[in-house]
Amino acid sequence: MSSDLVDIFLLSLVAMFNPTLLAAVTIMMLIPNPKRLMLGYLLGAYTTSITCGCVIVFVLGGSSSETSSAKHTISPAEDIIVGLLSLALAWVLRTGRDQPFQERRGAKKEAKLAAKRAAGKPTESLPLRMLGKGDPKVTFLVGAVLSFPGASFLAAMDHIHKLDAGTAASVLLILYFCIMQQIILELPLLGYVFSPDSTKARVERFKAWMARRGRTVATIGAGVIGLWLVISGVIALV
Repeated sequence: MSSDLVDIFLLSLVAMFNPTLLAAVTIMMLIPNPKRLMLGYLLGAYTTSITCGCVIVFVLGGSSSETSSAKHTISPAEDIIVGLLSLALAWVLRTGRDQPFQERRGAKKEAKLAAKRAAGKPTESLPLRMLGKGDPKVTFLVGAVLSFPGASFLAAMDHIHKLDAGTAASVLLILYFCIMQQIILELPLLGYVFSPDSTKARVERFKAWMARRGRTVATIGAGVIGLWLVISGVIALV
C-alpha cells in the first residue's frame, strides 16, 4: 500500500476529533428541529472543504516538473520533522508536562469569562451564538466558515496531490477525507433519521467518553502518526 494512502487515512482519523464541531453539534441538538440545523451545517462544511480540497489538489498542487522534483526531494525530510514533532507531542501528553500550561490557560479563560459575565456580555463565541438562532441558513454559513482547511486537511491534500492517482480517484479521496472529518456530525444526523429517541443519549455518552479518554486517544494518535512519518521519511531517504 502506498505510504501516501496510509498518511491520508491517519490524517483523516486526526481530523475526526474536532472539539469545535463537537460543541456545535451539542448546541444544535438542544434546539428544535436539530435535523434541519445539522443538515445545513453539514452542507456548508461540505461546500467549503470539498471546494478547497479540489482547488488545493488540482490548481495549487504545482504543474512543472522542476517543482514536482523539488517536492519529492524535500518531502522525506519534512515527513521526518513533522513525525518527530508528533512524537514529541505524544510524549508531552503522555507525561503530563503540558498540565501547568493548561492550568494557566484555563485560569485566564475563566477570568475572561467571569469578566464578561460581570459586564453582562455573552460568554460564547460568535459562531456558537449564531448556531443558537435555530436557522438552517445560519448553520450553513457557520459550517462553511468553520470548515476552512486546518493543518491535517492541508497535509492530506498534499498527499493526495503527490499520489497522482488520476482525477476520479483524487476526487474520491477528497470526498473521503471531507466525510471523515465531519463524522461527529454525520453519525448523530443519521441517528436522528433512523433512531431519534436514542441519538441524544448516545451523543452525551460520547462526550463523556471523550472527556475521560480524549487525552489517551490524542496521545496514541500523535504517537502512531509520528512513528509512521519518521519511518516512511527515513525509508524514502535511504
